[in-house]
Amino acid sequence: MHTVLCIFWASKSGNRCSCKEPGGHQLQNTVQGFKRFHGRPLTDPYVQSAKSSLVYDLAEMPTGTTGIKVMYMEEEKVFSIEQVTAMLLNKLKETAESALKKPVADCVISVPSFFTDAERRSVIDAAQIAGLNCLRLMNETTAVALAYGIYKQDLPAPEEKPRTVVFVDVGHAGYQVSACAFNKGKLKVLASAFDSELGGKDFDEILVQHFCTEFAKKYKLDVRSKPRALVRLYQECEKLKKLMSANSSDLPLNIECFMNDIDVSSKLNRGDFEEMCAGLLAKVEGPLRSVLEQAKLKKEDIYAVEIVGGASRIPAIKERVSKFFGKELSTTLNADEAVARGCALQCAILSPAFKVREFSITDMVPYPISLKWNSDAEEGLSDCEVFPKNHPAPFSKVLTFFRKESFSLEAYYNNPKELPYPDPTIGQFSIQKVLPQSSGECSKVKVKVRVNVHGVFSVSSASLVEVVKTAEGEEPMETDTTAKEEENKMQVDQEEQKSQSDGPKENVDKKSDSEDMETEENKQEKKNDQPPQAKKPKVKTKTVDLPIQNNLHWQLSNELLNLFVENEGKMIMQDKLEKERNDAKNAVEEYVYDMRDKLHGVLEKFVSEEDRDAFSLKLEDTENWLYEDGEDQQKQVYIDKLAELKKLGQPIQDRALQAEERPKAFEELGKQVQKYMKILEAYKAKDEQYEHLDELEVMKVEKHVNETMNWMNNKMNEQSKQSLTQEPVIKACEIQAKTKELTSTCNPIVLKPKPKVEVPKEEKTPEQNGPVNGQEGSEAQPSSPNKDKPAPESTEAKLPEMDID
Repeated sequence: MHTVLCIFWASKSGNRCSCKEPGGHQLQNTVQGFKRFHGRPLTDPYVQSAKSSLVYDLAEMPTGTTGIKVMYMEEEKVFSIEQVTAMLLNKLKETAESALKKPVADCVISVPSFFTDAERRSVIDAAQIAGLNCLRLMNETTAVALAYGIYKQDLPAPEEKPRTVVFVDVGHAGYQVSACAFNKGKLKVLASAFDSELGGKDFDEILVQHFCTEFAKKYKLDVRSKPRALVRLYQECEKLKKLMSANSSDLPLNIECFMNDIDVSSKLNRGDFEEMCAGLLAKVEGPLRSVLEQAKLKKEDIYAVEIVGGASRIPAIKERVSKFFGKELSTTLNADEAVARGCALQCAILSPAFKVREFSITDMVPYPISLKWNSDAEEGLSDCEVFPKNHPAPFSKVLTFFRKESFSLEAYYNNPKELPYPDPTIGQFSIQKVLPQSSGECSKVKVKVRVNVHGVFSVSSASLVEVVKTAEGEEPMETDTTAKEEENKMQVDQEEQKSQSDGPKENVDKKSDSEDMETEENKQEKKNDQPPQAKKPKVKTKTVDLPIQNNLHWQLSNELLNLFVENEGKMIMQDKLEKERNDAKNAVEEYVYDMRDKLHGVLEKFVSEEDRDAFSLKLEDTENWLYEDGEDQQKQVYIDKLAELKKLGQPIQDRALQAEERPKAFEELGKQVQKYMKILEAYKAKDEQYEHLDELEVMKVEKHVNETMNWMNNKMNEQSKQSLTQEPVIKACEIQAKTKELTSTCNPIVLKPKPKVEVPKEEKTPEQNGPVNGQEGSEAQPSSPNKDKPAPESTEAKLPEMDID
């Protein structure tokens, strides 16, 4: 069975990852809102601006990246963002495995469509630390589109004009818009736009700032100086925001014991809130207009506008989106679960355990990606845009270079202004072991670049194409790979090729994963159009794979990644030990509270006053120990402490249990005795049912029944004289054993079946030679083989008719 886990995370305050801590739950040890820290150094402007609203501390990792400072095992530790996310993923994995009752190895994770290469690689590293194989990083708007389209039965046929739907996702941490084209069985993302600084948390921030200012004037309180008070204010502001989405009247905000034992109160209405958020609301139309321009669509081309995301419930946002497109918004998708459902459907598509309707997904590249390299022809750097904005993905292209030695390619985003990220660099890729041809000329090097299903750019392969001329008529030897590439490629000449004498050339061969650029028929036509030429020496080619050294802008080194994986494994084991230790501690605490109540309740009559006082004192001492010296002890200490308490409490519980079970056992034994006595009376009365029984065996039953009845009466009399605070004379298990002994002895005798009586066989009537059927004087019939058999009766010879009720 192949089980896949879908993961959708929202960066809101309710979705938190608590670092593993043995002690009490501390405010600073609960981290939240860390999704946007992936792939960013501590000096990143976004990280620095977000620090003021965090209740936990950030710290710089040795690599310069952002880390989170927490207390772990009574020590101050700094965990990387990848490690913290891995903790969250491990918790989700554990929850899924508990529900599915089977292990989970693979996952699909959703990320914002505006995540850059660095952020995506960071999330993939986090999944690897958690021991999960990430099958796909899925853009959130693409997941929403999949959840929308896969169930639609009325989509246009593949050859018809596609249906265009715009998806607007206003989440807690960002605002994303995408336009998608749907045909039956497939979707294609046409364009995407976003605003990473417009989301539910930004509206919360405006409310928090408003009330911080108001409380400073009204109550002289500096809210931001107290992290606990700040968190409470964020929570109450989020609740108030949700209430204002449903009510336009004045709504109160009351917080008891907010700071310094001061109760605070205020009120706000939707109109004032919208005025305060005018700057944010003005940013709603920008991405909507951008996505139409990128996809070259008009408003009338849009079939529907689907709006999702928690913050999409704000009336002012819905009003502006609806007004822009001039149509009613569609809310057929669950605003909170649409992304998660899309990821789950992608899981089902990728898993062989489920049979899902075929549905292909073509995503797009969110930012234009270029390559630059040193060019002798240009006497400097040359560059080429390999993947323009909104280019289909996943996609591969083959670039051809002519080189005599190793060279490097640098990948970068060529439009830094639209990046929500400070550094446009993706990474450097060094193509090594390039050698010139034997003639001294430049060698032909083919480099394959790719944007994969995760939206991550890479130089996936490089190969050296060696060309060798052979004698005329000799059969050339060519590798299959090279032949196919030569057939399918379309060359786009660069400026360096204008003059071969100027230096090396760079040809860009573009090849889709699924399309051939030039068909065999066209090639044959071209071949026929050319005049006959003289025979040339045939050429054979072979390819040699070249090593590639990656120097990515963001990627954990193998050593560091392995260290994080090892540390996560240790922490998981520590968590299990800690859970067992806490369970043992909780068992002691639970036993103390349970027995203390029962000693003055259901168990009161089963313990003497002296023993009860002694046991109550022991329970009180144990309770005090738990909150002092016993706060942080080893697991075995708690096990021993519980055994010590049970040594005093278990006899009391056993007496109470026996007092409950003993009457039932005596009642059952009495029923069996009465049953056998009735059978004995029936036997003595010569009842036909028991007349076949052997007298000696019946006497044996009678003797056993009398002995059992006497034993039962004696034990009941003895027990009635015994105090409930003393050990019982007889236990329920002994009575049950006596009942079993009685039934096993008596049942085989009294339930013995009657012997079967054989019915005597009827004698055949002697054969008659005289008249038959009263026909005197008839002659004897000659003998025949069937003369002993009666003649068949006529169909009219029937029994007299009977009346049937």
